[in-house]
Amino acid sequence: MRNRTPKDQLQRPIRDLRISVTDRCNFRCTYCMPKELFGDDYAFLPKNELLTFEEIHRLTKLFASLGVKKIRLTGGEPLMRSGLPGLVAMISSVEGIEDIGLTTNGLLLGQQAQPLYEAGLRRLNVSLDALDGELFGQINGRGIKPDMILDNIKLAKAIGFEIKVNMVVQKHVNDQEILPMAAHFKEWGIPLRFIEFMDVGNDNGWSFERVVTKKEIYERLREVYELEPVDRAYFGEVAKRYRYKDGGAEVGFITSVSESFCSTCTRARLSSEGKLYTCLFASSGFNLKRMLRDGTDDDALLSAITEIWESRMDRYSDERTEQTVKRKKIDMSYIGG
Repeated sequence: MRNRTPKDQLQRPIRDLRISVTDRCNFRCTYCMPKELFGDDYAFLPKNELLTFEEIHRLTKLFASLGVKKIRLTGGEPLMRSGLPGLVAMISSVEGIEDIGLTTNGLLLGQQAQPLYEAGLRRLNVSLDALDGELFGQINGRGIKPDMILDNIKLAKAIGFEIKVNMVVQKHVNDQEILPMAAHFKEWGIPLRFIEFMDVGNDNGWSFERVVTKKEIYERLREVYELEPVDRAYFGEVAKRYRYKDGGAEVGFITSVSESFCSTCTRARLSSEGKLYTCLFASSGFNLKRMLRDGTDDDALLSAITEIWESRMDRYSDERTEQTVKRKKIDMSYIGG
């Protein structure tokens, strides 16, 4: 098997692979899977349309041979995919993979944290958009309060997981929760990441007017806390990080709208139905599952993946305008975050 790191048209290497293991979710968050569109009768992918764990393992080995070092498991809600610790163990065994993370809403984490840790998972990103119970219930579309998720975060931390909490901030929706969230997770010593509301997919009612920018969030934090910037840990790191000068945890900002990071993007995305996407905001993907199930050998798969990456010119966030926002994009439930 070849071992060469391809670079795209903007000389970006491939280092990170985000793998969506399911399109299903037990939440109906307004900015991702609003219940008006993803109702109880919504037709999710049948099981045979999802990549099997063996197919994911095979593709992970191929991507690792091209330079991928980090894997993140996403969804939908990945903890809804049965047998997930088995997949984590399979990925952990792949030569070249140095880091495996998982993004979750945390609701099912209590029963799965220990098996996942024993399988080799060490990092979790838990999505939590408010501490106010009524508001959080409205955002997640299920009336679920944050208490169980907070308890599961405590449990996972006690087990030994490295945890970050992700908060998608929307103007006039949950921006009043910025300071309470910062205070809470500073006390817990857990990094909090503020994510600018992004126009992923087509169904979340996005507009520039609903974005709370990094600058605005930072200024609110500075009214209470002294912050100092933290150097970037590696090429392609997305979060702009700051630490509290008086100790405690860090805060980070994912600034896809106000300060794009396309120039250092090293991420590929594998959807739950086995399509390869080279941008979070892509309109179409390349069907690797079809090649797998047609009996394509590893060399041909590697050639296809390499050609896709070397042809890549994606820089959506650099180019975002009112017009580009309206183009058709893959939904978050298929591609993950």
